[in-house]
Formats: sequence, C-alpha cells, structure tokens
Amino acid sequence: MSETIVQRRRIHAIDAARGIALIAMAIYHFTWDLDFFGYVRSGLATTGGWAIFAHLIAGSFLFVAGYSLWMAQGGGIRMASFLKRLGILVLASLAISIVSWFTTPDAVIYFGILHNIAVASIIGLFFLRVPALVTLVVAVVALILPHYVSFDALDPRWLAWIGMAAHPPSSNDYVPLFPWIGPFLAGLAVSKLSLDWLKRQKQVPKNENILTFFGRHSLVFYLLHQPILFGLVYAATLVVPPDPSPAYISSCQASCERTDDAAFCASYCACTLDTLKEEGLLGPLMRNQTTEQDAVALGRISMMCSSR
Repeated sequence: MSETIVQRRRIHAIDAARGIALIAMAIYHFTWDLDFFGYVRSGLATTGGWAIFAHLIAGSFLFVAGYSLWMAQGGGIRMASFLKRLGILVLASLAISIVSWFTTPDAVIYFGILHNIAVASIIGLFFLRVPALVTLVVAVVALILPHYVSFDALDPRWLAWIGMAAHPPSSNDYVPLFPWIGPFLAGLAVSKLSLDWLKRQKQVPKNENILTFFGRHSLVFYLLHQPILFGLVYAATLVVPPDPSPAYISSCQASCERTDDAAFCASYCACTLDTLKEEGLLGPLMRNQTTEQDAVALGRISMMCSSR
C-alpha cells in the first residue's frame, strides 16, 4: 500500500515548476496587453528581451508537459485518462481560437501552445517505449530542423502549424509543432531518466503552496488569466486612456530610419503625428483599425510630410 501511495503521490517540485511557468506566462501576457492597448512602446512584447522571455516560457511549459506525460503514462498507457485529458485540451484550444477570432481578427491563434501540447501528446505516446537518449536526439533535431528547412507549400494556414512554412500566416501565440515539439520530447526523455530518482527524494517544497496550487490547476489558470488581464487593461483604458504619441514616434522613427537619415525621420514623424491627431486617425492607426478610406488619408499625410 505504501509503495502504491509513493508512486501515485503528486510531486511538489513538478507542480511548482508548472506554477512558475504559468506566473511567468501571466507576466508576459500582461506586458503584451499593455503593448496592445498602447501603454508601452509598440512592439515591446514581441521584440528583444521580452521575445526571448516568451520563448523560454513556452519551452519550459512544453518541457513540463512532456515530463508529465511520462509520469502519467510511463507505467502503461491509461487510454481513458489520456483521451479525457486530450479532449479537454482540444476543446480549450478551439475555445482560444474562437475567442481570438473576435479579439484579434488579424492574428487569429490557430496553433498556440495548447494546440501544440495536444498534438505533441499524441506523438509522445509513440515515444513512450523509445530509449530516452534516442528521444533526446529526436528532440534536438526537432529544435534545429525548421531553422534550415522550409517549404513554400507549407505556407497555407492549414499546413503552417507544422512549423516549416517559408512564410507562415500572421498569428498571436504561434507555437508550431516544429521546433516546439523539441522541448516536449526533451521533457519526456528527462522524465524517463529522472522520475524514479525524483520519487525517492523529499518533497520540495515541503508543503503545498501557491505555486503548487497553480500547477495542479494549470489549465484553468491558463484559460482564465489572459481574459482577466486583458479585461483589466481594457478597463484601465476607459479610465486613463493611454497616450499613443510616444509609441507612434518610436515605431515611426524605427521604420523610417531603415531608409532615411535621423534628422529627416524626426521631422517626418513629428509632422505625421500632428496631422494624424488633427484628423482623428492616430488612435485607429495604432489599433490597426483603419478603413480603406483611412488608407487614402494616410497616404496623403505621408506624402505631405515627406515633402516638407
């Protein structure tokens, strides 16, 4: 009896690791929301250190998912529990895609991290009896392959999820199968090598805490945190609307200086900013909500400020 209990007990370290990844994800998504609504420099959440942070979060989340697959199915595939979990993941993925269709129609989430975990979990079943070192080699190949191999034929949205599209469609939370099945398989392999040892260790943390709580309820946390954060930032815009001017100037000058000198760009961006404000186009432009009629006006403004 005691041996069975030890085998089936939850491992606090795994729950805590999952909880840390979730909190990091919430921090990133909050920054993304601030970026989306114009409270910070445009593109902040998708470039530089924040982009690296996002990749590390996704990798850690998938690694833990792979580790957990071996914990749940390594002793023998329990098909009923696997299909139940898979069904929940598929439904959650569909819900996220549907919601994103309305909130960010220009960048619908068609293959995000939950979509990836669902597909990777199915593929992971075929690696349960593959030696850990072979699984690690496959994981490394999966990480490297899409950096050197791409195909125009995989560009359509219904194929771009594979991860080797030459020109993938625009999407938020784009986590294609390659290279992201790499961290998942790495987690599966490491679990094979370390799980028995980990079960014999003392619980760390000793007692359950907020991190292990979040880790135990990871799917609920994942589904709820972004709608809540997004709603809070949106509510803030109704009380303290962001000033889009700094974000516009930063974005305008960065784009302009790719082809023109800094002095011209400073003058051009200041001119277009003032005119956009006068014509009420700054807000729609920064929110990517301009119409075809607005596009004509934007072209006129650009030409006028270029000639000054």
